[in-house]
Amino acid sequence: MDYGDTMAILLQIRSNGQITLPAAVRRQANLKEGDTLELSVGKDGVLHLLPKLAIDRSQAYFWSDRWQDGEREAQDDIENGRVSRFDNIDDALDFLDSDEE
Repeated sequence: MDYGDTMAILLQIRSNGQITLPAAVRRQANLKEGDTLELSVGKDGVLHLLPKLAIDRSQAYFWSDRWQDGEREAQDDIENGRVSRFDNIDDALDFLDSDEE
């Protein structure tokens, strides 16, 4: 079958349901041992494999929408000069306790 610029190969399903991705495919997709793939099946029965990064549960908060919104806001403040620098912690705490913005 011709899939445009994609490489078509034949895979065989083993008795325990396993398949092996050939080395050439792993190299082209930059996959390494232990990588995670997401498999989805389309309504038409087409299988899609997508590489996924597993995130340690203790770090998942960082990727939440709320946290990422805060990261974008902080980056915008930095890029637009809305930052303050302090020589010591006491000056920083005094600033935080003040009504200044």
